[in-house]
Amino acid sequence: MIRREVYTILVALTVAALAGALLTIVVGQSPLEVYSRLIVRTLGDGYSFGQVIFKSTPLIMTGLSVALAFHVGLFNIGAEGQMVAGSFATALCGMALPAGTPWPIALPLCIAAGMLAGGCLAAIPGLLKARYGAHEVINTIMLNFIAMAMVLWLGNEFLFLPETTHTADIVAGAHLSPLGSSGSAANTSFILAIVAAVLVHLFLQKTRLGFEWRAVGLNPRAAENGGVHVNRAIIGGMGLAGALAGMCGANFVLGYKHYFEEGMGRGVGFMGIAVALLGRNHPIGIIAAALLFGTLSQGGLAVNSLVPKELVDVLQAVIILAVAATAATMRRRFARKGVV
Repeated sequence: MIRREVYTILVALTVAALAGALLTIVVGQSPLEVYSRLIVRTLGDGYSFGQVIFKSTPLIMTGLSVALAFHVGLFNIGAEGQMVAGSFATALCGMALPAGTPWPIALPLCIAAGMLAGGCLAAIPGLLKARYGAHEVINTIMLNFIAMAMVLWLGNEFLFLPETTHTADIVAGAHLSPLGSSGSAANTSFILAIVAAVLVHLFLQKTRLGFEWRAVGLNPRAAENGGVHVNRAIIGGMGLAGALAGMCGANFVLGYKHYFEEGMGRGVGFMGIAVALLGRNHPIGIIAAALLFGTLSQGGLAVNSLVPKELVDVLQAVIILAVAATAATMRRRFARKGVV
């Protein structure tokens, strides 16, 4: 199983690298020079590497969100809206706390507020599926737009500062420390994301509830016959997935801006789907995939003088398509060899 997944990812990355090289040649540049600059300008100095960490952090959180739901047999396409709701709630909590609130109280409360908002939003499609059989893909997609519209309306009407699209600052006790990467936006929410990945893995693999949720994802009817409460697993799985996406507020609000701003983190929820796909829904794979996409995102700025920045978007798309195309082929090839 592990060998098959590794081969799938390696093939996808190779195909993407070759496609990127071909496109680089088409625009009249040397692939070696472009790839060398991309690596050196992202991993070769503290600031750029810090930016890679910063951009990878929310991708880990949303990737975990999508993967956890998938293990319960659900497709969470709503991580974008859950991230927005979580970030907004994180900022509201940080604004509402008294100015002198110490960090041991402020930080847990703000993070919990973001997770609660994302979890409650995601629990809605879980409840609709469990109660009425409504498909979670449609509901989570629609809730993305509802969440973003509601946050924008609340901000414009009540919370955004005059002539701005952002809220007031959160209390100082709710600030997350920077990682010290030469002035980059990287902060200790990256550690929080790594801890979350470890906890998700332990939960799914080492706990009875995690085993029951995975059983529901594999065969709901068999799980129900075995005594598992399927509806609870569906609602709980979606709720916890939304809570993971809601943690993104720690990165953007607590560790970077120190306020909520309209458009903050836009796109990371949808990109989390790609991260989960490339990471094969495994926490370690998700961390690696998030770092890869974070590197490509920062690298696009580094090579912009040589090739269009959109080349990075093409590479990301090719990686996703290559994973989807090669997964079934690798599965059949390994099955013929008797390897699972």
